[in-house]
Amino acid sequence: MIKIGIVGARGLSVVGAIKAMPDDAEIVAMCDLDEGALETAKAAIGKEDLQLYRIYGDMLEKADIDAVVISTPMQCHVPQAIEALQAGKHVMCEVTAAVSMDELWWLIENVEKSGKIYMYAENYCYIPEVQLVRQLVKKGFFGEIYYGEGEYTHDCTSLRNWHGKTGWRSYWQMGTRGSFYPTHSLGPVMQCFDDDRIVSIASFSPGNHNPYGLRNDDLTQTMCQLASGKLVKLRVDTISPRPHAMAYYQIQGTKGCFETSRLGGQSMIALDTDAERQGCYVWKPLSDYNEYLPERYKSGAGEGAGHGGGDYYIVADFINAIKTNTQPELNVYKAAEWTSVALLSQLSVTNGGRVMEVPNFRKNMSWEEKRIKL
Repeated sequence: MIKIGIVGARGLSVVGAIKAMPDDAEIVAMCDLDEGALETAKAAIGKEDLQLYRIYGDMLEKADIDAVVISTPMQCHVPQAIEALQAGKHVMCEVTAAVSMDELWWLIENVEKSGKIYMYAENYCYIPEVQLVRQLVKKGFFGEIYYGEGEYTHDCTSLRNWHGKTGWRSYWQMGTRGSFYPTHSLGPVMQCFDDDRIVSIASFSPGNHNPYGLRNDDLTQTMCQLASGKLVKLRVDTISPRPHAMAYYQIQGTKGCFETSRLGGQSMIALDTDAERQGCYVWKPLSDYNEYLPERYKSGAGEGAGHGGGDYYIVADFINAIKTNTQPELNVYKAAEWTSVALLSQLSVTNGGRVMEVPNFRKNMSWEEKRIKL
């Protein structure tokens, strides 16, 4: 039984998943500065003996826990992850992984030194539709993938204040320039490129026209060049006045393509096997290929969990990683690579779309490799 403590009482996306696997894991402790939020979380969890803490260090020291789920504001992620790792706890951390390149190096070094599991909680990678497309990619339906797109368009301006006070999002998200929150867009696309990695990025924006006094650009477009030479394009937009499009993705390969709808319609797929004649392809609903969903997604185990059940499966993989003592697919190196796109895009967009080199994040990197190249 894996005993889990959660820091950040408003981040309860994992609660339903953990409660659905009572033989494998349980929530035994919760930490938050806000006592009211703690009591609300306790009621949501429904565990009378849940241990509540306002001081994070006290939870790590006093609570009988094996792992920590970090769901606090993003500027707290690395300090809290390091403290947990140094206390001998496994970590699953919400996005993004860090708010500076130096924090990424600190995080990697502490994960390597601790020998504990670190999992990046990029739950968009676990959305059933995303997993289905990934299976079709693996089975060769699209041929060789050479281009992908991801978009995150979510007007967050109403979230910049909290209880009448300036919230953390005003500074750490909409208070910075560049593609500050790219991994919901990036992760599911990069998983279609197997072990390829991002080697450089360049970010562009149309400027700042919002009436809120926020420093973030109205939107940021980022081009990512992969080691193979292939391309991924990202749009991150949390200020523009438009309806929320939770996830938009496009994949293009030598034998066909996949595309979601920005307007809430069903996702579509077009393959050369369905072409009426050379050069004339027809769209089919992606759901026509549901038989290729990973078997565990057909079990119904994730029913009721957030993101179409994806929140269940990401927790399941975290628990399995702990039990097998095997770093998960969404490990600290992927967390660093995907997060670095945000951090380097700040430099790129403020320097007219300058191309920025992305480090090759991996185990036992040399000191010389841990630097930003201009």
